[in-house]
Amino acid sequence: MPSDPRILAVRFSSIGDVLLITPLLRALRARHPGATITALTKSAFAPLLSDNPHLNDVLTLDPQDSIAVMARELRLRNYTHLLDLHGSLRSRVLRLLVPGRWSGFDARRRQRRALIRYKRNLYRDILPVPERYFEAARDLDVTPDHAPAEMHLHPSAKENAARWLSENGLNGDRKLLVVAPGAAHATKRWPQDHWRKLVESVTGSGVRVAVIGGPEDHALCAGVAAAGNGSAASGAGQLGLQESGAVLARAAVAVTGDTGVMHMATAIGTPVVALFGPTVQAFGFFPYRARAIVLQRDLGCRPCSAKGTPRCPLVHHRCLKEITPSEVELALTELSA
Repeated sequence: MPSDPRILAVRFSSIGDVLLITPLLRALRARHPGATITALTKSAFAPLLSDNPHLNDVLTLDPQDSIAVMARELRLRNYTHLLDLHGSLRSRVLRLLVPGRWSGFDARRRQRRALIRYKRNLYRDILPVPERYFEAARDLDVTPDHAPAEMHLHPSAKENAARWLSENGLNGDRKLLVVAPGAAHATKRWPQDHWRKLVESVTGSGVRVAVIGGPEDHALCAGVAAAGNGSAASGAGQLGLQESGAVLARAAVAVTGDTGVMHMATAIGTPVVALFGPTVQAFGFFPYRARAIVLQRDLGCRPCSAKGTPRCPLVHHRCLKEITPSEVELALTELSA
């Protein structure tokens, strides 16, 4: 093996999955200080890696970009190790178009499918996804350091976040709570009324609340922020990934579902109360090596999906409805102690 390998790490999406490759990137840099390490991701997720000091370069793929054109560029770079950390159709096509020393990891799809469909647990152990990624780097002599994922912030993002907080009256001596009510799939969303009751209660006791999310979460987040009686504001659609990370960095604690924002919080170093519904720990996406409390219900119907669905298969959605705002407040108190 060359003393200074040239490594490409491919993970196209999404927020949490991209952040969870960072423990591997950190380990690669520690073990091979002179290596050239490049990440390839979708352009929408590049801000998650853009300031990572362990990377030499971040390559991006826009939705309209040709995978063949990207493959041509990658062939010119002569990588010694090509790590497929996605295992998608697109990454498999890339493996065909870019000859070289490719390796991947076991996503445990068979075990996941058995647990969802038949409630049969075939997992031999509960291995977090960040540590599964190390299987792709088996030839590079790296092991997990058991530290959290990382998200590094550009100074301009910190400045923009501070400005937004100030403009919305969220600066000051009182503690800041960040909540993220959105999720790509409905069954991963805690009910909006629960979010509103939580925000109403904590702002009544003097806490300021920043509500974050993407543009698609605008109406949901605005409704949650309205419950704060002037002590909460929504940045959904206004704050990019870097700015959202900078707001999280200013928070005493965050409350999220099983979403990318949960992983952003842990990567920033902010304690998090995580609300898990259709998914379970065996899938590997619990908060990784971070200060966190996971709230969930032990129900025979869980897990019902790998990533969430548009509606509860049994209609009741008990997994999240039964987690009460008062439970979340107790967890917030515990994490803030």
